[in-house]
Amino acid sequence: MISQKDEAEEELQSTTMALFVFRDNSSLLHQPRDIGIIIDGVEVLNELPSVAAGVAMVFGLCYALNMEYPRGFRFTFEALQKIMMELDFNKMTSKIHKLNCELNTAQ
Repeated sequence: MISQKDEAEEELQSTTMALFVFRDNSSLLHQPRDIGIIIDGVEVLNELPSVAAGVAMVFGLCYALNMEYPRGFRFTFEALQKIMMELDFNKMTSKIHKLNCELNTAQ
């Protein structure tokens, strides 16, 4: 019988880039058993202290390895990078610039 962990690990092996969180049960109230990062199906980091640290590490790995953001998440990553983290703020695509203007006028 295949466990949920085995199924998750199989799926992660075919993943381009992912931040994973393994929990012993489904409750979000309990601490995760492991938080890590997968790139091209290979676990490159694990035992991270938090999901926030994992997100920061994903950005660091993208810069250090000179990687492009995954296609489906390109604008999500760019919005996080440019708007939230204020990195390369003056080099936004038109979509992200429009979103930033809309967020600023909503405040």
